[in-house]
Amino acid sequence: MQRNERNYETIPAGSLGVIALESCQALGKMVDKYLVSFRSEREHEHENDIAFRGYQRDTYLMECLAPRFGTGEAKGIIKHSVRGYDLYFMVDITNYSLTYSVCGHENHMSPDDHYQDLKRVIAAAGGKARRITVIMPFLYESRQHKRTSRESLDCALALQELINMGVDNIITFDAHDPRVQNAIPLHGFETVQPAYQFIKSILREIDDLQIDSDHMMIISPDEGGTNRAVYLANVLGLDMGMFYKRRDYSKIVDGRNPIVAHEFLGSSVEGKDVLIIDDMISSGDSMIDVATELKKRHANRIFVVATFGLFTNGLEKFDKAVEEGIIYRVVTTNLTYQTPELLNRDYYIDCDMSKYIANIIDTLNHDTSISDLLDPYERIEALVKRYKAGEKVN
Repeated sequence: MQRNERNYETIPAGSLGVIALESCQALGKMVDKYLVSFRSEREHEHENDIAFRGYQRDTYLMECLAPRFGTGEAKGIIKHSVRGYDLYFMVDITNYSLTYSVCGHENHMSPDDHYQDLKRVIAAAGGKARRITVIMPFLYESRQHKRTSRESLDCALALQELINMGVDNIITFDAHDPRVQNAIPLHGFETVQPAYQFIKSILREIDDLQIDSDHMMIISPDEGGTNRAVYLANVLGLDMGMFYKRRDYSKIVDGRNPIVAHEFLGSSVEGKDVLIIDDMISSGDSMIDVATELKKRHANRIFVVATFGLFTNGLEKFDKAVEEGIIYRVVTTNLTYQTPELLNRDYYIDCDMSKYIANIIDTLNHDTSISDLLDPYERIEALVKRYKAGEKVN
């Protein structure tokens, strides 16, 4: 039985409502289209039962606002009754394209602003929802997840704050360190890996990959990302290598110890297509350095793959790296804000996550396990098998 058919004999936890904050409007609309499609196609024998009232609708999106006063203060508004609803709040804390006015000056919204707006809109629900789930693809302050000196633990504080506001579950993608969930051990926390979507997007765009250990390799750009690289290498039956970063701990630049050199551990990459996989591209310096080191070792085509493409220093470095033949393709998801310039780059592969999120929401609304959604091993295996057989990936 397929995922879209298997469960939905169970009663929904409540009428489904999706509240996409302004930062996540585009992704929210795509998710909504899939939800409408799933439920309109489903022939449900209980569709007239009172427990399934409002099950099939034209949209599951609920309009919300976070208007600001002249001082920059704000309030949250939900323009819909939420009593008894199973609510899913979606927010992209990295969306810097949004602005607001403070005493006549234009401010770009920071992660702090987005997080405060999320809390405002949750507060607007007034505790009347049956259940609240927050879908925050890039986890707020997830890079400040551990204490190494007298410093704040921002991510842990944020998680506890959301739980204290009545949030039941938090869903994020590729958390920088999943151990942050130890801050809320008695509540739901899922960190989702987009491995299947990465492979599907690459295979759809590139038709001449030879997926075997003689022609392809997975690389982790640092020791912190070895788990995702090991998983992908095992699923695809490839070798895996990694770099570790030698840092200068005597100084701090832009909040971190600068990298002195990247040291490589692994077998030969000569003549092989390489996937460098990480959780995020921030400035992009590390990825380009790693790709340059691999080119020195005579790697063939280099794919830079990351869940979050932040590109905080712009795209010029990547344009140059592609032009020089260091990088072949850049692959990131649409879980965070994508600039029009990025989407127009010929070397960029957009990995759409909206259907996956819709599947997760649809399944959770029925209180059904999402374990198989979180482990895509069999789906990746079947996808690669079809690709090797010459079938087109859709």
